[in-house]
Amino acid sequence: MTERNGIDLSRLSALALAALLAAGVAGCGGDDGDDGVDGTDGAAGAPGSDGADGADGVDGADGQDGTDALTSARPAGLKRLATVPLGAEITGIELTADGDLFFNVQHPDDANDETDASGVTYNLASLGVIRGHDFSAAGGTDIPDLALPITAAEKETVRTAVGTYNVLGQEGDTFGGDLPNGLGRIVATDGTTAIKQSNDPDFNGYVRIDADNGWLFSNWEDRPGGMSRLRVQRDTGTGEWSVINDAGNGMIDFSSVNGTWVNCFGTMSPWSTPLTSEELYFDDTADWNNANYDYHGDQVALETYLGGTYPNPYDYGYIVEITDPAGAATPVKHFTLGRFSHENAEVMPDDRTVYLSDDGTGTVLFKFVADAAGDLSSGSLYAAAITQANVTHPAEAALAIEWIELASGDNATIEGWVDEYDGIDTSDYVAGQNSYISDEEINNWAEGKTGQDLDGDGTVEDDSFGDDRVAFLESRKAAVALGATGEFRKKEGLRVNRNRAEAAVEGTGPLAGSVSQAFAYVAMSNVNATMTDGQGDIQIDDIAGDCGVVYRMPLEADYDISRMEPVLVGGPYYPERAVNNCNVNNISEPDNVIVLDDGKVVIGEDTGEHENNMLWLFDPEA
Repeated sequence: MTERNGIDLSRLSALALAALLAAGVAGCGGDDGDDGVDGTDGAAGAPGSDGADGADGVDGADGQDGTDALTSARPAGLKRLATVPLGAEITGIELTADGDLFFNVQHPDDANDETDASGVTYNLASLGVIRGHDFSAAGGTDIPDLALPITAAEKETVRTAVGTYNVLGQEGDTFGGDLPNGLGRIVATDGTTAIKQSNDPDFNGYVRIDADNGWLFSNWEDRPGGMSRLRVQRDTGTGEWSVINDAGNGMIDFSSVNGTWVNCFGTMSPWSTPLTSEELYFDDTADWNNANYDYHGDQVALETYLGGTYPNPYDYGYIVEITDPAGAATPVKHFTLGRFSHENAEVMPDDRTVYLSDDGTGTVLFKFVADAAGDLSSGSLYAAAITQANVTHPAEAALAIEWIELASGDNATIEGWVDEYDGIDTSDYVAGQNSYISDEEINNWAEGKTGQDLDGDGTVEDDSFGDDRVAFLESRKAAVALGATGEFRKKEGLRVNRNRAEAAVEGTGPLAGSVSQAFAYVAMSNVNATMTDGQGDIQIDDIAGDCGVVYRMPLEADYDISRMEPVLVGGPYYPERAVNNCNVNNISEPDNVIVLDDGKVVIGEDTGEHENNMLWLFDPEA
C-alpha cells in the first residue's frame, strides 16, 4: 500500500491525487471514526420461569470518515499579486535595479469596456509598470494576497495587490508623432509598407539612465517580429511613469538582419544590452517553402517585409542582441546560441555561461559557454540529457542533467553556412523532399561525430558537410541525434537572480555572505504530451499537464546545473468546468518568471484555464 500522511494513495482517484499533491502541501487525512459500541444484552428471565434472554442491543452507527483537505488549499508561500483583464495574458515581467516591476497586458479582449481609476480601458495591448512599490531587496515581504476578480469592473481592468498599474502606452499610440506608424506597428524594410498592427507585446528590457529615467525595450511577438524603444521617466513627486519625447523613440530597425520572427520573452545581459528571443516553432524546416503548410501566410508576410525576397529559414530562430541600446540600437543575431524556439537566454554572472529555454513540444534544454566574457559571438553549444528519478508524480519527479557538447563555432562562420540556403522559394518545393538540411544529413553528421551507427542500418556514415552547421542550424534535431533529451513541453521563461547567484557561487557581490544556495527557475506551461507519453527519458503522470509546473535548478561551481526539481505544481484540473479549469488558488500555465533579491519568484500566466490571467508571488522556502 502506498501512503502519504496516512492516506492510501492507491484508493484515490486521479483528480483527488492531483489535488492532494499539486496543492504544494498535501492536507492531512482525517482518521476513520470508531465503530459504535455494541448494545448491552437484555437481562435474563427470573429463575423458574425460563424467560428468554432479552434481544441484543443494536450496534451503534459507524463514526464518519474525517475530511481530507484536498482541492481548495493554497500552496504554502503563494500569493496572488495581480490580475489582468479578460482575454489578456501577462508578459514582459522585468525588475529594474531600482525595484520597479514592469509587465504587459497582451492581446486583451477587444470587448472590454470598463475603465480603471486612471480612465484606461483595456481593450488594447498595454505596456505598464507597478508604481508605488519597491520590489528590490525585501520588496516581497509585506505584500497582501489579492482577491479573485468577481465583478465586471474587476475582470476587465488590471488589479494589483500593492501600488497601482501605470499604463505607459497602448498598441497604436504615436506619442505625439515620435512613432508615426504607431506602437507595435510592423513596417517593411522600405519604411512605409505596413504589414500588421501587433497586439502581442512581450519582453520588457530596461536600460537605466538614472533612478528615474531609462529606455524601455519591448518585444512585439509577431511574424515578422518587432521591438519598440521608448524613453520613460518617473515623476519624482507623484511617482507617475510616462513616455517622454525623444528622437530615439520608435520601432527597432531589423532590416540589417533580414527581420525577426516571433520576438518572445527575453532578458537583459549583465552588460545592459537587451537579448530578444526568436521563437521559431518550425519543428521541420522542410515545411518552410511548402505553400500548402497551415501557417504559410507567415512566410508570405515576411516576404513582403523583405520587399519580395522569399525568406531563408536559417535566418530566423536565434537570440538577437541590441548593441548600443541608448544610441544606434544595432541588432546582432547570435547564431552561436543555436536555432530553435527561443523563449529566453539567461546569462550567468560570469558573463560566459548562458542557459537557453526552448518552447514548444518535444524540446531541449540548452547551454552555451562563450569563449570570452561579455561576448556571445563565439563559444560552445551544449544540450541536456535527462535521467528521471524513479517516481512519476510531477510533484516528485526530479530530473538529473548531463551536458552533451554539440559543437563550437562563431557568428561569422555560421552566417556563411546560412547564406548557402539563400534563393530557395516555393518553386523549389517537392512533396516528400527537403530543400534544406535533411534528417538523413543530420544523422550522418551525428554518426560522423560519434563514430556510431545511430540509425541501425549497419553503416557508420560520414558527415555530409564536413562542418558543424547541423549543430547550429538544426540544433534541436542535432541535440537529440547525439543523445540529448528532446521531450520537454512548453518550456517557458528561465531566470536567475544574478545577485543571489554571484553570492552563492562566487561569494561576491551585494548579497555576499547572505546567500549559500541560489537557483535558476524555469516555468513549464504544460507538462503533458512528450513528457507524459510513457516513452523516452521523461515519463511523468499526466495529472497536472494543463496547469503546469515551475522547476528550480540549483547553481553549482562555475554556474553549472546538474538537476531540475519541481517546486510548484499547478492544479488540480477540473475538466467539467466552463471556465477556471485549473484551480484559481494555484498557478495555471506559468510563462514569464523573475527572481527577486530575497529569493521569492514572480510568476506570470499565459493560460486559457483561468478566466483572468494572474501574476503570482511565490516564496519557495515557505
